[in-house]
Amino acid sequence: MKKLMIPCLYLQSEKAVTGFGQRNLFGDGDVEKLARFYSDNGADELLVFDFSVGDREHDAAIGRIRDICYASEIPVIGAGNIKRAEDVKKLIYAGCGKVVLNFSKQSNIDLLEEVSLRFGKEKMMVSISAAEEFAAHKELIETCAQGVLALDTVQDSIAQLSSIPIVLHTDESKEAELVKLLQTGAVGGLSGAYVSNPDTALVEFKALLREQGIPVQTFESSIAWSDFKLNSDGMVPVIVQDYKTDEVLMLAYMNEEAFETTLKSGKMTYWSRSRNELWTKGLTSGHLQYVKSLTLDCDNDTILARVSQIGAACHTGNRTCFFKTLVKKEYDDTNPLRVFQDVYDVIMDRKENPKEGSYTNYLFDKGLDKILKKVGEECTEIVIAAKNPDKEEVKYEISDFLYHMMVLMAEKGVTWDEIVKELARR
Repeated sequence: MKKLMIPCLYLQSEKAVTGFGQRNLFGDGDVEKLARFYSDNGADELLVFDFSVGDREHDAAIGRIRDICYASEIPVIGAGNIKRAEDVKKLIYAGCGKVVLNFSKQSNIDLLEEVSLRFGKEKMMVSISAAEEFAAHKELIETCAQGVLALDTVQDSIAQLSSIPIVLHTDESKEAELVKLLQTGAVGGLSGAYVSNPDTALVEFKALLREQGIPVQTFESSIAWSDFKLNSDGMVPVIVQDYKTDEVLMLAYMNEEAFETTLKSGKMTYWSRSRNELWTKGLTSGHLQYVKSLTLDCDNDTILARVSQIGAACHTGNRTCFFKTLVKKEYDDTNPLRVFQDVYDVIMDRKENPKEGSYTNYLFDKGLDKILKKVGEECTEIVIAAKNPDKEEVKYEISDFLYHMMVLMAEKGVTWDEIVKELARR
């Protein structure tokens, strides 16, 4: 299993602060900018600790965590100030892929089973400050959580008792000591001071770890450059596409040096034919392109690069180089049904291939009456949310309802094709 680099963003009064100690402002405190920075510079996930006090400040913090999740292009883990199931719900609705429950608090220990069943085991982690906290609740944690966040160097003690994944949050900043920690089987992820420091070159640290035989998430091509079909200049054209919108941004060329530099840095790098030199896109302008995927075509002679584009791709200042319309026929670019179908397919897969800890499988196991009860509850929550001024609540409750409705569809064998045809008929 690959070792993950997980910076920690500490949130207080809607700003980024320095950590558990004095909590001074971290840089300029801009949490969205910090989230984007970590996303673009080699982090695998992002841990957010909410230091808010009181319900009003907590609600404001949830809003900022929603902004962080939107800005981040890596999974976000939410932690801190969790007192009830509603807090877990708000974090997940804000966009957190996982939520951490503090096992130094009895209320969080009591909460784990409920939220694990409701939201899924795969979304739950627990934070442990002492080995005894894990030992006393080993069975509960293994049954209801996907991993452990170790807030002290207790990873070896936990590993002696369980094979559960462990993320170590540590103040250790010496690379040599961190390498030693990551060489052990106990540590599956690293968080804390070193990986959270913006001056740390995570891409270079990962390269060091790879040299030490430690598996990490880096770009490795499945096809050697020697197998590419090159043009007469010894290069391949690269079509660059926005990974979120699928918008085609530009066309450029790579030679072997540019290709290898792209893999090593995670930033799109080309060979400038006009200047006859290596060219990292955006190095001067700041309009960098961070690699999401590289795909080779069937003839091995063209690369499709899906990227996170910062600013404009075109030297003219346009978002894309392709902005001169020649001919165009109007058409609808959106397809909501594709989203619905994807979610439905996942639900059907859970039904046909049950997954331990899955909330969807929990509903199927409980049967039709439980599913109907949840559909009814979600209908009511939509009505309640609609009476509030914040449309975000309505959006989340409608999404919950649609999910449970699709579970009902799967249970009854109703497909989206049938629904669409019936709507079209009407």
